[in-house]
Amino acid sequence: MGALVSGLWLIFARQELPRPLVIGLGCGAPMLSFALSVREVFRLATAFPAGERFFIDNLYTWISAGDFHAELSFLLDPLSAVMILVVTGVGSLIHIYSVGYMREDHRDDRGFQRFFCYLNLFTFAMLVLVLGDNLLVLFVGWEGVGLCSYLLIGFWYLDDHNAMCGQKAFIVNRIGDFGFLLGIFLLFWAFFEAGHPTIEFYAMREHVGLVAERTVTLPAWLGFLPGFPTWTLLTLAGLCLFVGACGKSAQLPLYVWLPDAMAGPTPVSALIHAATMVTAGVYMVCRLSFVYSLAPGASATIAWVGGLTAIFAATIAICQKDIKKILAYSTVSQLGYMFLAAGVGSYSAAMFHLMTHAFFKALLFLGAGAVIFGMQHEQNIEKMGGLRRYMPWTHWTFLIGVLAISGAPPLSGFFSKDEILLGVYAAHAMPGHMALWWIGLVTAGLTAFYMFRLYFLTFSGASRAPMQLQTRIREQPVVILMPLFLLAGLAIVGGLVGLPDAYGEALFSLPSSNSLHYFLDESVVSATHVVPPAREFALAGLAVLIAAGGAFFAVFLYYYRTDLVPRVTAALRPLYQLVWRKYYVDELYSLAVVRPLVRISDAFLYRTIDVRIIDRLGVDGTAGFVRGVADRGLKLVQTGLMQSYVFVMLLGSVLLIAYLVGGL
Repeated sequence: MGALVSGLWLIFARQELPRPLVIGLGCGAPMLSFALSVREVFRLATAFPAGERFFIDNLYTWISAGDFHAELSFLLDPLSAVMILVVTGVGSLIHIYSVGYMREDHRDDRGFQRFFCYLNLFTFAMLVLVLGDNLLVLFVGWEGVGLCSYLLIGFWYLDDHNAMCGQKAFIVNRIGDFGFLLGIFLLFWAFFEAGHPTIEFYAMREHVGLVAERTVTLPAWLGFLPGFPTWTLLTLAGLCLFVGACGKSAQLPLYVWLPDAMAGPTPVSALIHAATMVTAGVYMVCRLSFVYSLAPGASATIAWVGGLTAIFAATIAICQKDIKKILAYSTVSQLGYMFLAAGVGSYSAAMFHLMTHAFFKALLFLGAGAVIFGMQHEQNIEKMGGLRRYMPWTHWTFLIGVLAISGAPPLSGFFSKDEILLGVYAAHAMPGHMALWWIGLVTAGLTAFYMFRLYFLTFSGASRAPMQLQTRIREQPVVILMPLFLLAGLAIVGGLVGLPDAYGEALFSLPSSNSLHYFLDESVVSATHVVPPAREFALAGLAVLIAAGGAFFAVFLYYYRTDLVPRVTAALRPLYQLVWRKYYVDELYSLAVVRPLVRISDAFLYRTIDVRIIDRLGVDGTAGFVRGVADRGLKLVQTGLMQSYVFVMLLGSVLLIAYLVGGL
């Protein structure tokens, strides 16, 4: 509603509403959505018996063709319930934060209402995505968040760099969406051939056994793939859908757009990274868990891509200097954790980490925005330092976020990351599951290292800012700090909703304390991983030790012996340059993909198709033809001789009189 009112007013009135009204609409809409979400989720959890916790609201039949019917309908079940609480709850806090952020940012004073219009539209699109009852409605929301990301990343479009970053996000996501559409078509074809033409989630889940054994023959040029020459149709569809997830959730090799998404305003970064868009791919895989549970090849691919993305992005974050870029690569890494969990069948663990990650990642991004404002838009952490003296409240909330993402007990990130690692460790059916587990452990250590590096370079030690800037650093107003306090509280206690049974029984004598896991199990097909409590505690302790090792190494280098940093960097110069330049992936894409496409577009599509065919033969040719015909035709009439004109007038009069007489 907020996006609709604000957007229509801007289009037709061509002026902004009063700011208090913009704030009321912009913040009131997501807050009202959150209140309604809480009410409906409470009703779902209490009024429906276990195993029947879902209801569908059919608005009308969207497409009807023979036996196929696609409804414009929305589904609320435990999986979508968790998502709408995250989207509307965290999204509301980001909207409130945006009031203070955009009020202080004067780069585009006329964009205040436009910003909240886009932000509301982003939230709406994500809600459509997670509440859709079928793949078509989900796809509408899927494309909606892609469009909104383009609008918000390039919000300050007068800056060419920002506009290019928005275009990059849009194009990379379109590449992923091509695979996503193929996956949708393959799933529909599979169920159509089985006699059940449907794309509704619960209907597909009921009949998925009928298509489990259907196979497709791969072309000869794909002979290098495992399982050649035949794959199950579900495996092929699952892999195509996962290509879309890689684009939307920034996994290898389609992750390159997400770090550049930092060009947008900081609240946009928080919304994209925490509550919307990038979580869409994880949600989609979990929603289609009944497909992936019957497609082990696709699941193994998801697990390995997630694990490799997690450690790959973590290594890049180690050497970054931009505070938002560090958090961006951190998001890519944490999303890899979620896909790692989903790939081994621990879908509830993936959703648990999605939820806790939304809390502490929104906290970290909003805290980074407060730091950037305090530093007068400086984002290089090497030019900061000592900010805990100037911004104490921001410092303490940011530290909580750092501890949570590093997996420090008993914060929320500890429980969710521990459940992922436990699921990977116990996934004996997954090829190379122990290698994946070690990748997860090493990534945990790297995460703690780069997050504490960020913390110490930003808040600790002496200020490295110019003296004239130090006098202007200040704590942020309440409208910015209040969301930080609430998110910090969620980062601390949010993990209790998924408290593992072993911890619940040991600490509180509650044998079934993992309420989130049992709640989600009604919507996802999770694998059963049984690990003795003693081993579970030992594995968690090992993960904490590795994370603590990474944190203490950062403390040593960036707090006690800062003089060693230049020496270590110089000693590892080739490796440092490789990682700092992000393994030259952007340069490789530019060389192998972008430049050849630009040359083809310029030489063939533009100069040949557009200029020579469309313009010369089409536009100019048509105009020349019409001009020639008109020229020759008019010469026969426009002779310049008076007798010719009199003759034509006389002939016309005779014909008119004859017509009238004949009509009478």
